Formats: sequence, structure tokens, C-alpha cells
Amino acid sequence: MATMSFDRTPAAPAESPDNKVYFDGCRAGKLILGKCLDTGKLFHYPRHVSPFTLSNNVEFVEASGDGVIYSYSVARGKEPFCVAYVTLAEGPTMLTNIVECDLDALKVGQKVKVKFRATEGDGAPVPVFVLA
Repeated sequence: MATMSFDRTPAAPAESPDNKVYFDGCRAGKLILGKCLDTGKLFHYPRHVSPFTLSNNVEFVEASGDGVIYSYSVARGKEPFCVAYVTLAEGPTMLTNIVECDLDALKVGQKVKVKFRATEGDGAPVPVFVLA
């Protein structure tokens, strides 16, 4: 018997001037990454300071939204859900949820695609992933 992921509404994210570009992207249905202009490396969670050089020589770029499951854990119980690390096609790995799937059928290496889920209240939507 399949264990379907519970369709829960995430808590509204804490927004600040530093993550405004990211959550504005989420509102527009775009997954935003940071790009360190000193190294050319992309990173997630996007912010105005590079995690590689600690400089503010950063720009924000749109990701494709494609990725693969790097690792995951299924919380079973009354409302089962999956927490996963997804490695994006562009390189960075992000912590997220895999939704709308049979949790028993998940495998490391499966292809996934970003989807944005509404949050509580009037908070910005957050990125989650569905099987591609």
C-alpha cells in the first residue's frame, strides 16, 4: 500500500531585506540562486554576501528548477512527509520537501522539478519539489 505525502501548508517564511529578491522570485514562480561574481559559483540560500568569499560581489540568477534527490528522510505518522536535499541542475544543493508522491517509491537520484507551495497567512510561497 502506498504512503502518500500529506498535503500540509508550510509556515510563512521570515522575510527580510536580505532575502527579498528570493521571496519576490518565489511569488513570481521563479527559483532564485545567488552567484558569487568573484568565483562564478552559484549558491542557495541566496543572500547579499557570498559564502565563498564573504564579499558582496553577488548577483541573483534564475534556476531551471530541475534537480535530483541527493538524500531524503520520510517522517511517518498521522501526516507523513518527506524532507530532502535536492541537488539542482546548476550545482547547489538545497533543503526542501518532496510532495505529491508515494513516499515509499522515493529513491536517491530521482529527477524532480520545483513547484511553489502557498504558506500560512499572506506569506511568500516556498519552493518544494515534485517527481519529474
